[in-house]
Amino acid sequence: MQVDELKAWRKAERARLIEAREALPAQDVERARQAIDSHLERGFPGLRSTTLAFCWPIRNEYDARHLARTLRAAGALTALPVVVAPKTPLVFREWHPGVALAEGPLGIPYPVDSRALAPRAVLLPMNGWDMQGYRLGYGGGFFDRTLASLKERPLVIGVTYEMARMQTIHPQPWDVPLDYVVTERGVYRRDASELVFLGAPGPTSDMASPVCYADERIVRGD
Repeated sequence: MQVDELKAWRKAERARLIEAREALPAQDVERARQAIDSHLERGFPGLRSTTLAFCWPIRNEYDARHLARTLRAAGALTALPVVVAPKTPLVFREWHPGVALAEGPLGIPYPVDSRALAPRAVLLPMNGWDMQGYRLGYGGGFFDRTLASLKERPLVIGVTYEMARMQTIHPQPWDVPLDYVVTERGVYRRDASELVFLGAPGPTSDMASPVCYADERIVRGD
């Protein structure tokens, strides 16, 4: 597939997936949000003591603000991405209730004057995803560019719905794969060049699962 053909195909797929997501009933979105929150809390307990970047939800995306509130209460720092200029890496600025917000591209709020943080983990929303661990975003390339530019790459967890799974996004050399994907179904980990389904994490007392192996990296930033 040529570059122009790929852009046109991704644009059409993006529009199709967003339309389907926006059509979800509010109760289904909330039910999925609660399931994803539970999988993240149980599967990645290290998030409670790290610096976490997440995205302000738009267009029926998974809403990470509820989880962020829970994690802050446990000691985590939370940050939102900020677009500095076109075709440049994002910066992440601390956010919690009380930090002033302004409206950025796509109408997404961003912190105005708070300090910049280096996240150890990122919750990254996706319009689409495939079993190779690649993400279909909004087409600006900001996150791929940002992840490629960071000296210490954070753990990247894609958060989305099962209905957004694609056969492939036709990944290109500039596309950066995710480390994990979490949906309402459970947790997927990228092993080698594909995602492996690990299941839905159980209660804290049963946390001897491979999902938790990410914790050391979340805390230390390895």
